[in-house]
Amino acid sequence: MLDANIKQQLKAYMEKLQQPIELVAAYDDSDKSQELKQLLEEIEPMSSKISLRTEESNDVRRPSFAINRIGSDTGVRFAGIPMGHEFTSLVLALLQVGGHPSKASQEVIEQIQQLDGDYEFETYFSLSCQNCPDVVQALNLMSVLNPGVRHTAIDGALFQDEVEKREVMAVPSVYLNGEPWGQGRMTLEEIVARLDTKSDEKEAEKINQKDTFEVLVVGGGPAGSAAAIYAARKGISTGIAADRFGGQVADTMGIENLISVPYTEGPKLVAAMEQHVKEYDVDIMNMQHVEKLIPAAERGMPHEIRLANGASLKARTLVLATGARWRPLGVPGEAEYRNKGVAYCPHCDGPLFKGKHVAVVGGGNSGVEAAIDLAGIVGHVTLIEFGAEMRADEVLQKKLRSLNNVDIITSGQTTEVVGENGKVSGLTYTDRNTGESHHVALQGVFVQIGLVPNTEWLKGDIELSQHGEIVINDRNETSIPGVFAAGDATTVPYKQIVISMGEGAKAALSAFDFLIRNSAK
Repeated sequence: MLDANIKQQLKAYMEKLQQPIELVAAYDDSDKSQELKQLLEEIEPMSSKISLRTEESNDVRRPSFAINRIGSDTGVRFAGIPMGHEFTSLVLALLQVGGHPSKASQEVIEQIQQLDGDYEFETYFSLSCQNCPDVVQALNLMSVLNPGVRHTAIDGALFQDEVEKREVMAVPSVYLNGEPWGQGRMTLEEIVARLDTKSDEKEAEKINQKDTFEVLVVGGGPAGSAAAIYAARKGISTGIAADRFGGQVADTMGIENLISVPYTEGPKLVAAMEQHVKEYDVDIMNMQHVEKLIPAAERGMPHEIRLANGASLKARTLVLATGARWRPLGVPGEAEYRNKGVAYCPHCDGPLFKGKHVAVVGGGNSGVEAAIDLAGIVGHVTLIEFGAEMRADEVLQKKLRSLNNVDIITSGQTTEVVGENGKVSGLTYTDRNTGESHHVALQGVFVQIGLVPNTEWLKGDIELSQHGEIVINDRNETSIPGVFAAGDATTVPYKQIVISMGEGAKAALSAFDFLIRNSAK
């Protein structure tokens, strides 16, 4: 089950166990149960603090296993085999149930321990989902720290009947006490904040007490991270306020064009960016949704950023790096069936459509890559491109055309997503050459038609292009003196990670130059 190298590494980790743990396995007659049995039997001898026994109760999912701290109620459960992206979740669960301390901040740990009530969490994940481990690991840790929290992580692809019954069509999907509670990537801090009803109030009070920054970066993606690093290296007070650190990169799977890094994945790059920023004296304020920019009344006075929780931040200069999000189709049925067949992340949600017919809307690189990936999982893929031909790189188009379970439709304008019984049942498109309307029966629609900038909150306060992008010059200056911008939210062409990083650095250097020139007067 595990190769020799992985075994050696895992055994080294198991030496860090501080308390005895017990693996309690529930098998059935399936091949997956045999795989799980092999995995657990390979883990058991890695430490004298690990024991293994079989679950006798019928009141559990099979195949599944619990990791329990002997002599206590502390434990977590995996329904399925946590390999792929979830292997790290397995390792952390073993360590944390075994008493190894978490790297979470002491403030968050105390917040978790003080939660009152009973919380029975269930998380549906897929092994190819790069966002799922954040949620699984966060809820596992919470169940270790607070006896009132329990968590089961469930491989949706393995428990298809359960997924169908609960109509789970996107991962991660979280249930709390049997009811739907959340979908999509969530950090530990975000989950705790939702459960701690006073967290916004406490956070706003802390933020309001902060001094004026010399540079405040709004956004924590590649542009924002680069801007913060370059500003902090100048020795000036620097802060980051972000909805979520990493931004859209956290939802990106394979990254193969970041110079000097042949291949990485979004979550890994985000973790590296955050670690790099933390090496400097940067005040990172995560989970802070910006609502309003109040420009300085006159030169020399600070700009103000108002947050959704009621707090305000002030800074002599700003770098706006709020990034972009997936562009919606904007057709009837899309919003109604979002996460009920309409999806935006093929890597995350693709396994839930195993053997089914899906459509990919968009013939650029992201759309064609999505169709190629999905073709290996689902029964059939129909790609619909608005233009007369696909816009993806030729090497991707050639690969797509070689697949025998893919249909390609060009000059197709998607007009409606159709559903039955609360989930997607088809898609309607118009042939732009003939004007004829066509219906495709399917169970999933993956939207891959580009990006829309996160700039709605700036309308009326700063110059925006007709596409909603922040207008900047070659020094990243905006229409407001002392306010700079960088990355996918701006008019800079070619929305690429490496370009955003360079633009973020340039914006910070321009902000520093502004500070020097204005302090000298």
